[in-house]
Amino acid sequence: MPQPPDHSLPALRARYGERYRWLLLLSVMVGTMASIMSSTIINVAIPDMSQHFTLGQERAQWATSGFMAAMTVSMLTTPWLLARYGYRRTYSGCMWLLLAGGIAGGLANNYPLVLAARVAEGLAAGVVQPIPAIIILRAFEPHEQGRASGIFGMGVVLAPAIGPSIGGLLVDGFGWRSIFFMVVPFCVASLWLARRFVPTTSPGGAVANPVGAALDWRGLLLAAVGTLCLLNGLVELQGGTPASAASLLGAAAVSLLVFVWLQRRTLKARRRHPDQGVDPLMNLSLFADRRFAMGSIVAFIYGIALFGSTYLLPVYMQMGLGLSPSYVGSILLPAGLVLAVTIAIVGRLTDRQPTHRLVSIGLVALTASFALMVTIDPSRPTHVIPLLVSWAILGRIGLGFILPSLNIGAMRGLERGLIPQGSSVINFLRMLGGAAGVSLCGIVLEWRLAVHGVVLATPGEAQARIAAFDETFLMLACICALALIAAWRVREAR
Repeated sequence: MPQPPDHSLPALRARYGERYRWLLLLSVMVGTMASIMSSTIINVAIPDMSQHFTLGQERAQWATSGFMAAMTVSMLTTPWLLARYGYRRTYSGCMWLLLAGGIAGGLANNYPLVLAARVAEGLAAGVVQPIPAIIILRAFEPHEQGRASGIFGMGVVLAPAIGPSIGGLLVDGFGWRSIFFMVVPFCVASLWLARRFVPTTSPGGAVANPVGAALDWRGLLLAAVGTLCLLNGLVELQGGTPASAASLLGAAAVSLLVFVWLQRRTLKARRRHPDQGVDPLMNLSLFADRRFAMGSIVAFIYGIALFGSTYLLPVYMQMGLGLSPSYVGSILLPAGLVLAVTIAIVGRLTDRQPTHRLVSIGLVALTASFALMVTIDPSRPTHVIPLLVSWAILGRIGLGFILPSLNIGAMRGLERGLIPQGSSVINFLRMLGGAAGVSLCGIVLEWRLAVHGVVLATPGEAQARIAAFDETFLMLACICALALIAAWRVREAR
């Protein structure tokens, strides 16, 4: 009876030779493109979805915030899933879940089902997104890691760069449901590539151990409770009572303290008894490395600015400036293409230039792009589109400097055995910042609209609406400027 082909990491390396690491990177790139597209493209459809289900801004925003919350928490499970089930089963299972979420969301007839589909997509996307950084740091030599990160980043950002343009056309032509179906071809392609090139082994080339250490369920539950309390507390700051907001934010703070205590205790128990017990969900010894600790702070603040602006920009252009979804997509397309090119160039520089310098340049450009949004004056229509395109491009250049250099630079000082945990944690903090950033932008926008005495969906008072958006963009600029302090500390010790 013929033996099934060997799909372990050493066997695949022997079968495909030197090009195998690039084929593996391509395979996970397609799935990551699908997960990132599902996280960002929904913003183009939020106004249309709000009208279809007769939703307020706060409820419609949960289509994004629910996805972010699910993705944030599930990222912490990636190291455990890879060690227990290996790369292929973990990755393929996530692609099946993402595919099911896209189909269910597109066919949904009520908003709770849409939210459930978004949560399923978020769970899948969260597990997938730390995997490429693990592969780059393990499969590529140090002098190739920047180049690999740049090529991967260029491919990944092309999907969200082109996505809003195609998504805008789909929303105009076929409605918001078509947005959910966009991930289907990417998921199908990624499943085919996974069967050929993604190994069955776990990180490091070892055989996956289905009876290994148990998952830290208590830590995962605390992380989920803390994240949900934080997001709901931020929403209650604007739409609820001070008492409810304070209780939720207080519960988030308590969950954080208990989580840190539990992780320290679990880590000590694991060190005393290496062959039994559970692995901590977040290995706090990672933060003993200064570069990783400072990089984590930058990742959190960067997540607030990135995902907050990704939510805010389409809403600003559609509800503030009155542009159609397809037009919004065409305005953002040049910036997305510039981002792809910038990442490819900066990826090569990452192998030769200090991380702190590249990240700081990116943060300065990102800060400037938000601050300059106040120069857009709707009373001068000939200047609106050129300025929108220019400031969007400047912001994407900033992202292009940060994306390929931050993860690699922050984790270069870690032991090889801690790389999966490091990738999971830094992505978790970035997404936690992103989830908070989406809520924060919605809260600040609603607050400034109330101060100016206008409602977002009501016609008229365009100048007051624009002023509220401008003040929200300035808030993002201030947050990015704060990240520069931590970014400079990511530099290597002499």
